[in-house]
Amino acid sequence: MPDSKFSIASPTHTSASDADMHSVKYVHTISEAGRLLPSASQWNSTEIDFNLAPQSSNSYGSLPSRYSKSFDYDLVITDKASFKRFLYISALAALLILALVLLIHFLPHKHHPHSPTKNLTLAVNQALTFFDAQKSGNYPNYSPVKFRGNSGMQDGKVSNLNADLVGGFYDSGNNIKFSFPTAYAVTILSWSVIEYQEKYAEIGELNHVKDIIKWGSDYLLKVFVPTNSTPDSTILYSQVGSTGNDTKVSNDINCWQRPEDMSYVRPVSVCDSTASDLAGEIIAALSAASIVFKDEIMYSGELIKAAGKLYEVTSREDPGRKQGTYTKVDACGGEARDYYNSTSFIDELVWGGTWLFFATGNNSYLAYATERFKAAEDEETESEKGIFYWNNKLTATAVLLTRLRFFRDLGYPYEGALRSSSSRTEILMCSYLSDHIFNKTQGGLILLRPGSGGALEFAATASFLSKLYSDYLDLLRRSGGSCGNDGFSLQMLRRFSISQVQYILGDNPMKMSYMVGFGDKYPYQVHHRSASIPWDDGQHYTCAEGDRWLYSKEPNPNLLVGAMVAGPDIFDNFSDERDKPWFTEPSIASNAGLVAALIALHDPPRKSSNSASLNLGIDQTGIFDKIHSTPSNP
Repeated sequence: MPDSKFSIASPTHTSASDADMHSVKYVHTISEAGRLLPSASQWNSTEIDFNLAPQSSNSYGSLPSRYSKSFDYDLVITDKASFKRFLYISALAALLILALVLLIHFLPHKHHPHSPTKNLTLAVNQALTFFDAQKSGNYPNYSPVKFRGNSGMQDGKVSNLNADLVGGFYDSGNNIKFSFPTAYAVTILSWSVIEYQEKYAEIGELNHVKDIIKWGSDYLLKVFVPTNSTPDSTILYSQVGSTGNDTKVSNDINCWQRPEDMSYVRPVSVCDSTASDLAGEIIAALSAASIVFKDEIMYSGELIKAAGKLYEVTSREDPGRKQGTYTKVDACGGEARDYYNSTSFIDELVWGGTWLFFATGNNSYLAYATERFKAAEDEETESEKGIFYWNNKLTATAVLLTRLRFFRDLGYPYEGALRSSSSRTEILMCSYLSDHIFNKTQGGLILLRPGSGGALEFAATASFLSKLYSDYLDLLRRSGGSCGNDGFSLQMLRRFSISQVQYILGDNPMKMSYMVGFGDKYPYQVHHRSASIPWDDGQHYTCAEGDRWLYSKEPNPNLLVGAMVAGPDIFDNFSDERDKPWFTEPSIASNAGLVAALIALHDPPRKSSNSASLNLGIDQTGIFDKIHSTPSNP
């Protein structure tokens, strides 16, 4: 019977006389329920004598010598027809299994997100190239982006202000320079280099990413003007360009114009040291960048010195002196409120203190960060929990402090805060994998802030943190982690991390890469002034003329390589239309997270410089160069 399964049953004969005759086995059929069907008689079975037991040499059935070399095996077939049928079925089953194995081997495989299947070397290069397209100021002739040129050469020279604010990055598809997301982008790019410098070097992108970081850190040195008098006289420039709603006055929002053609007034927003969140992020950026450039002693020292000065005036908690968010003060961040509205500031101060500790080894910065960590948690809103982006650094700070606990635990008095950070990080990883905490689209994109749009930005940083944390655990030779009754393995974390990047690069229901220039299908109408207006026709286009390009249904004439657009909605739907920025606008903050995720997932170098550790392409100890372990005091 083709559907029958076969089993070898032990004989029920136990008498000595039966044993003297021969050992008998019965082949029984097994029902579909998996139960052995009883045989009414031996004629219901095929009787096969394998005679596996050695034959007795006497009536007592004595065993052979332990040194016997051979036995006789006699096969007795009592029902040849049944046995032949059994052999035919066995042979047929073997052929079917062989055919199935060959079929699986030679047919094209559907890739599952267990390992990256995209060209991540190309993806890293392209994602970095977007930052080249966003450069403001004296445009470098070595840039791979050829549709850009000098722009914003008078930035900072306005009204009664005579500051040098040339340089930096345009934030997104507009021509505004926001200091807050610029500092965030510099911090996360620097972090990715500190962790994965070997990977960047292996694929030839180390100088590229360092050039981008320096372009940003040079600008941040300009936006902070220290004074020798009082903390309140410290100056921070938070924005260059205007977001005003006055349609009668041209500005960076209502004018669709290439930055090279700008002729309208670009006002500057000015803050003092009470803009705690802005200051904290700049401290983090300068500190992290100083580690990236630690071999350039003069420049690294300049970055640390500026970060230290800004920290000194910002972290001071004098009576009557307020700390707060920069967007609460109209003159400081009023115009940024609709774009980068900051909802907290303690997380940035903790973030900045943590990075300054790594940059200097000064334990007072770590003490500040760990002592204020709980206050930052209390300040965090429910909708921000578990998210790492320009407005919330607490999640990433917990990962950094966990790193410290894992590889350079300083003990007392930090162990409580470090242990708490470690627990928070484990819970974070479980939340990424749980369908009960964060939903995912049908296509698999995690929805960390489903009501705000731009889901790709948050998915990218989640991908970065999950892969980074899995590497930490791998270095510790751990197979996973746990949080309460739930647990996760390294493979689960990495599958999640890979799945988010694969979604961004084209494995989604739209079958579209959301990074411009990658793959065969990607957005062509990116919401971006420079990309949408021709540059090689020698024409200068006014603001009024620019609308023609904004509302054009034609593809952008200039390919904005590497730009990750805002992406699809919660139903995986995407509209490639230039005048719908909630789908098609990129930003430097989003792309920084993407770069970090891509390099984290990239294969490690063929040969690691640190032969004592696993070859993960991660620098386990470099971040601790300035930190010296001190004896713990009870």
